[in-house]
Amino acid sequence: MEDKIQKESVINELLWEHALTYKEYRELITRLLAVQKTTGDNHSEKMLEYTELNVQRMNKWDKITKITPELESAIKKIHSKQKWLVITEAWCGDAAQNIPILNKITELNDLIDLRLILRDENLDVMDAYLTDGGRSIPKLVIMDNDLNELGQWGPRPKPVQDILREMKSGKLTYDEFAIQAHTWYGKDRTSTLQREMLDLLQRLQ
Repeated sequence: MEDKIQKESVINELLWEHALTYKEYRELITRLLAVQKTTGDNHSEKMLEYTELNVQRMNKWDKITKITPELESAIKKIHSKQKWLVITEAWCGDAAQNIPILNKITELNDLIDLRLILRDENLDVMDAYLTDGGRSIPKLVIMDNDLNELGQWGPRPKPVQDILREMKSGKLTYDEFAIQAHTWYGKDRTSTLQREMLDLLQRLQ
């Protein structure tokens, strides 16, 4: 019960009003890259490379993602307003692989409003939605119009989360994890994320 109260208190109307639309999020990343920056405080060459690569990933999914008929049907069955909040950062590879699909899903129903906030600027929110004790992103929180939580997803599809756990157990290096994870995303072509979202929406009905 205390955990639920904490989550409700950190996501409020003020935070929601200042959250970014997907279009605003993409525009922010473009502006930052133009001055050799990314989101957060680390503007190293490596972080800029990640961010530039993520722009390519998001562009790809924006262009080729097709929502399955089953998921489209489930999303169109939502008849009351919902607010979907995603915690993210521009340099996060998992965010780039998943957020464009979440955007495509919400575009199918005008009752759903998708917004994004930056993790490192909102650690109080992030810390209410930890994964295995870590500040893993992206994290989606689905709420009704009054900001009461209905469900959540993230930070990545289960097969990728399993690969991450292998890395954390010492079976993979970070570079090996990154290669395996992004290879998986390319081969999966959003199908697992769409199934997981379908399962979530069906549980919420």
